[in-house]
Amino acid sequence: MPGGRQPHGNHREPEIDTDEFETIARITERETEGVRLEFIDGRMTMKALPDGNHNRIVIWLLLLSMPRSPGLFLHQNQGLMVESDRCGRARPDGVLAPLEAFVGTSKWAPSDQVITVVEVTSRDSETNRRDRIEKPRAFAQSGIPIYLLIDRDNTEVVVYSNSNGEVYQQVCQYAFGLQVRVPVPLDLTIDTAPLQDWVD
Repeated sequence: MPGGRQPHGNHREPEIDTDEFETIARITERETEGVRLEFIDGRMTMKALPDGNHNRIVIWLLLLSMPRSPGLFLHQNQGLMVESDRCGRARPDGVLAPLEAFVGTSKWAPSDQVITVVEVTSRDSETNRRDRIEKPRAFAQSGIPIYLLIDRDNTEVVVYSNSNGEVYQQVCQYAFGLQVRVPVPLDLTIDTAPLQDWVD
């Protein structure tokens, strides 16, 4: 069924289908400033509004990635079609992809040109389930090479990589302040010392 979700893998019966979600998201985001909705594992969730430190971390990553990743750009709040059936809808805090990757696409774009997705944890009740459980699976199923989680609650950076089409087979955790190794296709090392100032 176009736009719908076919049962597969670990997915449970969805609350609504993808077309219904997109309609709800379009109306809600148009009428309510700052609201961001996502649809992962058949469940609609609302992302918390980012606070100042959250935004500062995203800007830090943007400035860090530009000189080290020629031809790529960290797009903010770009909607992606995710999961193995592409019926999921995610809006990561950052999407590292070619500068022109999303030109001409809709609000929810294919993820085939995405190199890395970035999430910075927010202080809301959905953080654990959404950012640490559902999204790693959804991004791995989408074939996105790297998922970078800036986990402010646990003061660590988690690098997910080497997807087998279902899950990321390599998960490396680094405490804030350490040098973080991000594997190919990025292949760079990040000094995370600044993150220690933006935990709260």
